[in-house]
Amino acid sequence: MATGRTHRPATRSRGIPEATVARLPLYLRALTALSERSVPTVSSEELAAAAGVNSAKLRKDFSYLGSYGTRGVGYDVEYLVYQISRELGLTQDWPVVIVGIGNLGAALANYGGFASRGFRVAALIDADPAMAGKPVAGIPVQHTDELEKIIDENGVSIGVIATPAGAAQQVCDRLVAAGVTSILNFAPTVLSVPDGVDVRKVDLSIELQILAFHEQRKAGEEAEAQAGAVERAAQENNGKGPDGDVPAVMPA
Repeated sequence: MATGRTHRPATRSRGIPEATVARLPLYLRALTALSERSVPTVSSEELAAAAGVNSAKLRKDFSYLGSYGTRGVGYDVEYLVYQISRELGLTQDWPVVIVGIGNLGAALANYGGFASRGFRVAALIDADPAMAGKPVAGIPVQHTDELEKIIDENGVSIGVIATPAGAAQQVCDRLVAAGVTSILNFAPTVLSVPDGVDVRKVDLSIELQILAFHEQRKAGEEAEAQAGAVERAAQENNGKGPDGDVPAVMPA
């Protein structure tokens, strides 16, 4: 089986927009669930709903893959799983190193979804000498002194950084210098990388702050709606008699 160092996904050379690439994993997740239920075909509307996008956008995305489905039948689920997996580079082995085996790093190491999606955790690395040799998820932790050697021996091109913010840039620099060209960053800091290196940042605090913004906005909209209802009720009752009827005009 090929390793990630020698085979790169073909999405950029095929001219697939980044927005489409970002949605492909959503389609793959929905399709995998259908495959596990032995569903043979799916319509664009059903798949779009499962993936959380509109059907027109889905059909446009699939057109970049050269997949248009069959009118009246839909898309072949197994073929789409293969097609999207191939486009994302998941039909080959991608060795990954995780640097920083604290609570978050250990949780990532124990995540069971890597292997089924084409990723193999090749090594767990930490700067704490006391961690060296301790097994996490069945893999012995290795010291950061071995980082370059580990990357070279395993042909690693994807690194995961789960260190404290202060150590992240130094770890990133070492990963890049050793040949890593894609980094998933969980550290709460922005990394500086040279051209040709891709970084995806996962910041849970930022995601929670965005959710807090939406919660605040919804609460404000609800308060405005309630205030509007009270104001309308007051206007409707203005000028009415005790029994709620508008009093008759008395003759002069």
